[in-house]
Amino acid sequence: MLPYIIDWLSLLGRWVHLITGIAWIGSSFYFVWLDNHLQPPKSEEDAGKGVGGEIWSVHGGGLYHAQKYRTPPAVMPATLHWFKWEAYTTWLTGMFMLCLIYWYGAEIYLVNSAVSDLTPLQAVGAAISFIVGGWIVYDLMCKSPLGRNETALAGGLFVLVVFLAWALCQLFSGRGAYIHFGAVLGTIMVANVFFVIIPGQKQMVAAAERGETPDPIHGIRGKQRSVHNTYFTLPVLFVMVSNHYAMTYSHEYNWLVLVGLSLAGALIRVFFVARHTAAARGGRTSPTALIIAGLILAVIAAAIAPQTTKPVSKIETETTISSADLQVIMTARCTTCHAQTPTYAAYTTPPAGVMLETIAQIEQNAARIHEQTVVTKVMPIGNLTKMTDAERADITQWYQALQP
Repeated sequence: MLPYIIDWLSLLGRWVHLITGIAWIGSSFYFVWLDNHLQPPKSEEDAGKGVGGEIWSVHGGGLYHAQKYRTPPAVMPATLHWFKWEAYTTWLTGMFMLCLIYWYGAEIYLVNSAVSDLTPLQAVGAAISFIVGGWIVYDLMCKSPLGRNETALAGGLFVLVVFLAWALCQLFSGRGAYIHFGAVLGTIMVANVFFVIIPGQKQMVAAAERGETPDPIHGIRGKQRSVHNTYFTLPVLFVMVSNHYAMTYSHEYNWLVLVGLSLAGALIRVFFVARHTAAARGGRTSPTALIIAGLILAVIAAAIAPQTTKPVSKIETETTISSADLQVIMTARCTTCHAQTPTYAAYTTPPAGVMLETIAQIEQNAARIHEQTVVTKVMPIGNLTKMTDAERADITQWYQALQP
């Protein structure tokens, strides 16, 4: 019954995480777009009231007129809308999912004895240290003299991200490392909102209500952290779906793949942010960032492409591996999970609906079996059932024999 309850908690947690994530990212992307499309106010009266930019837009059958004030208005509005709970709820639901899947199920999804000898408890402790430590190091970098030079800070943050990807991949399973990389970046993003952006906005509003001129440092700091958040977004979104693509996290240089994909995502975001200000350049936006991102993706795709397995000749082996032989391996190593009624306590139904109990089912999933157990070696997950290299070689021979 417990695995069934966990499945429902996972379903509901993932659903809410997705909903709130869309709300947070959507509002973030909209305000970046809005800020970069503002035009000087047409009305002298508006300019005199402190309006620094405005834009007209149409959506849903209505016209909208948005204005941004350089300084607070003489009379603060009775209702002021804040954008914060989307960020907080996204992080809370994300941490709920991290605890439920990767920490509660650490022996399955986080620990891989082929990578390190961490116990589940040690792995969870290390994961928490990375999440907390990642924010502390990032925040100190932004507050240091480095933070006053955006180019130098960007370089420092890139080094931090590279180290983070490398270190996580030396400790955890590829899948666990990737999701924790996203968790660290996601925590930095929401901590920026909680510790810097919202408190700064509150200070500015409080000063305006007292009739004082707000300290511009709050706006400067908030803008800096907001810019970082927008460039972290696409790498985090990739990590959220990465568990579906073992070709990335199972690679020998999975940390380098992660860095490359994250860099490509950030460059794509750079391009779209630049497009927002195209009007100032006569409607032109350089495609350089987008081209570089595309080249990075192409290089990664070529570099991690599976190598053609050398055919096993009959001279090299004295036996032929039949589907019946494979069924013995599948029964010993795979059907604890991939059965109509799994015996492994973590599952109530076969993962991805794949069952490997009969010869017909095994042959139907031949390509998937070979891909997951030989090419990427992500199955059995965490190699919990101790599939041997000899058995993987048998799978290769059997799979090749099935090919026309």
